[in-house]
Amino acid sequence: MEPFPHHYRICGQATNDSHVALKGEDLPELITAPPAEFGGPGDQWSPEALLVGAVADCFILSFRAIARASKLEWLDIQCNTTGVLDRVEKVTRFTAIQVEVALQVPAGTDVEKAEKLLHKAEASCLITNSLIADSELSTTVTVTD
Repeated sequence: MEPFPHHYRICGQATNDSHVALKGEDLPELITAPPAEFGGPGDQWSPEALLVGAVADCFILSFRAIARASKLEWLDIQCNTTGVLDRVEKVTRFTAIQVEVALQVPAGTDVEKAEKLLHKAEASCLITNSLIADSELSTTVTVTD
């Protein structure tokens, strides 16, 4: 890992009536538009969806790194994330992020250790830690024979 601080540069470009094109060095272009809730088409990634998706993505990547360092074997993880956008004191913002995680582990796995590492991943997720919205985690660990 490189020393801090890290810098992430993204260029957004649009015309008066086009979707937004996000570009980053060595990254594929990503087209975004307002969500249906804000009068957009609802068929493109939106800033709101990207933010909620970033929480899910960061959680999974954090868990993967922590599980690897802790030598926890696992088979599959699903992270369903819901962001609640509301108006508070005349400011529209995310007020809550709910993270529901289902982890599948092989038979013989220490389920308590798996739960502990899921919570450690939540605590170390830099995206969640960067938000002012309340974050709530709920987990399910299943053992597969």
